[in-house]
Amino acid sequence: MAKELKGIAASDGVAIAKAYMLVDPDLSFDKKTIDDPDAEIKRLHDALDASKSELELIKSKASENLGEEEAEVFEAHITILSDPELIGNIEDKIKNDTVNAEQALKDVTDGFIETFEAMTDNQYMQERAGDIRDVTKRVMSHLLGVKLPNPALIDSEVVVVAHDLTPSDTAQLDRKYVKGFITDIGGRTSHSAIMSRTLEIPAVVGSEKATTAIESGDTVIIDGMHGIAIVDPSDDQVAEYEQMEKDFVAQKAEWEKLRDEKTFSKDNVHFDLAANIGTPDDIKGVLDNGAEAVGLFRSEFLYMDASELPSEDDQFEAYKKVVEGMNGKQVVVRTMDIGGDKQLPYLPLPEEMNPFLGYRAIRISLDRTDLFRTQLRALLRASAYGKLAIMFPMIATVAEFKKAKAIFEDEKQKMVKAGTKIGDDIQVGMMMEIPAAAMIADKLAKYVDFFSIGTNDLIQYSFAADRGNEKVSYLYQPYNPSLLRLIKKTIDASHAEGKWTGMCGEMAGDQTAVPILMGLGLDEFSMSATSILKTRSLMKRLDTNEMKKLAEKAVTEAETNEDVIKLVHDAIK
Repeated sequence: MAKELKGIAASDGVAIAKAYMLVDPDLSFDKKTIDDPDAEIKRLHDALDASKSELELIKSKASENLGEEEAEVFEAHITILSDPELIGNIEDKIKNDTVNAEQALKDVTDGFIETFEAMTDNQYMQERAGDIRDVTKRVMSHLLGVKLPNPALIDSEVVVVAHDLTPSDTAQLDRKYVKGFITDIGGRTSHSAIMSRTLEIPAVVGSEKATTAIESGDTVIIDGMHGIAIVDPSDDQVAEYEQMEKDFVAQKAEWEKLRDEKTFSKDNVHFDLAANIGTPDDIKGVLDNGAEAVGLFRSEFLYMDASELPSEDDQFEAYKKVVEGMNGKQVVVRTMDIGGDKQLPYLPLPEEMNPFLGYRAIRISLDRTDLFRTQLRALLRASAYGKLAIMFPMIATVAEFKKAKAIFEDEKQKMVKAGTKIGDDIQVGMMMEIPAAAMIADKLAKYVDFFSIGTNDLIQYSFAADRGNEKVSYLYQPYNPSLLRLIKKTIDASHAEGKWTGMCGEMAGDQTAVPILMGLGLDEFSMSATSILKTRSLMKRLDTNEMKKLAEKAVTEAETNEDVIKLVHDAIK
C-alpha cells in the first residue's frame, strides 16, 4: 500500500524511480580468536583487492564527471591500500594476536589515525588521517560482506534517499541517472536544496523519516513542487504524476521562449533577474537560463574546493573566467564567507558555542587582512575584463564597512600606481543580512554603492531560529511582516541615496515573495539560475502599481506570515 511522506519542496519537477539508499551500513563486528591466521590474511587481501578495484572504477567515474583533479583523492586511497607498512602491521596483528582480520584492521588503522591527527603542525599529515578512515571503512565493508553506497557508481535511473546530502555527495550525482532525491533533514536554503535546483533535480528535503520509511528498490515518486514523496505508489498515482511531469516539461518549454528577453512587468517597469553561482563552471547554466547578471558569486567555494589557500593568480583566473563569460553583464562577487557551516581544513577556526554568530565572513577578513588583500587584488585584476562589483558579507556596523572599503581603496591605489590595469567603475556594496545593519540602512546607504539582501541569514537572525533545525523550521517565515519591514527599510534607504538594492537569498526566486518584492521596489532579484525563466514569466503578468498596494497591505495591515500568503494569492490568482 502506498505511503505518503511530507517534506519541504526544494526543487521543482517530478521523478519516478527505484530508491537508492545513500546510507552508511552497519559496520560493527565481534572480536574473535582465530585458528588459521593464513586463511584470515587471505580474507584481508581479498578485501584489499576488492577495495582497489572499486576505487579504480570510482576514480574513473569521478574523472569523467568531475575532472582529473577531483579524482586524485581516489588515487591517494588506492596508494594507501598498497602501503606495505600498513598491510604488514595488520598481517602481524592477525598472526601475533590471533585475532580476526576485522579487529586487526581496526586496531592498526586506529593507531595510524591517532598518530596523524596528533600532528597539529602538519596539515598534510592530518588530512591523511581522513583518507585512512575512508579506506578502512571500504575494506571493512568487504570483510563484512556489506555494500557501501557510492553515488558516483549509480548506473541506472534512481531516486536517491539520504539522511542529508553533503556538497561532495551532490557533486557526484549524475543527472542522467539520478532523477530526484529526498532527505530526512534540511530546508529550502540547505546546501543540498540549493544544489538540487542548480542541477535541476526534483527534490524533497526535511521529510524526517525518508531513510526509515523507504527501503532500497522501492518505487518512489518525488513531487518537488509540493514537497511530497509517495512510496510504492498505485498504478493510478503513477499515471497521475507522469501526466504532471509532462505538464511541467511543457510549462518549461513555454518559459524557455522568454530566455532572450529582458524582464519587464505588465506596465513596462524593468527589473534585473540575476543568478547565484558557486563556481566559474556555473556560467553555462546562467546564460542558458537567460540571466541578466550574476547577483552572487559565492567566492568561498574557491577556498572550499582547494586543499590549501588559493593563490592570487588562482583566484584571478576564476574571477576573470566568470567576468569574461558574462559578456559585459554585471558580476557581483561576495568576498570570502567562511565560518558557520563552511569550514576549511587548512584554516582552523576556533571552537565556538555559536559559530553562526561568531568569527566568520568579514570578521575573518578584517582580522586576517593578508587573506583579504590577496582576494581584493585578484578581484581588482579581474575587473579589467568586464563589469565587476564586490560585496562584503556579514556587515553589522558602519565602522566595519568603512574599514573593509578602506582596505579595498588602499589595494586599488597601489595597483593604479603600479600601472596594473583595472576596471573603471567597480561598485562596492554589502550584504544586508544582520537586523542591526538593516535598522541603520539609512546610515550605511551613504557609503555603499548597493545593498544585496541575504534573506537566508536575515530570516534566521531576525527570528533567532537556526535555518537547519527542523524543530524550529516553522520560524523560517519569509513573508512575515517584521521581515518585510526590514526589507522595505533597506530598499527605501538605498533609493533615498540614489543607490540600488538587490536580493540574493532564496526568497528572490520565491513565487509568493516576488509580487511583494516588486511592490517594495527591489531592483535586482538574484536566484538559482533554474528559477529565472519561471520568475520572468510571473513578472510579465504583474502590474507594479497593483503590487505596491499589495506590498503596503502586507507591511502595514498583515499580522502573520499566513496573512501575507493569503494577500498574495488573492491578488494574483
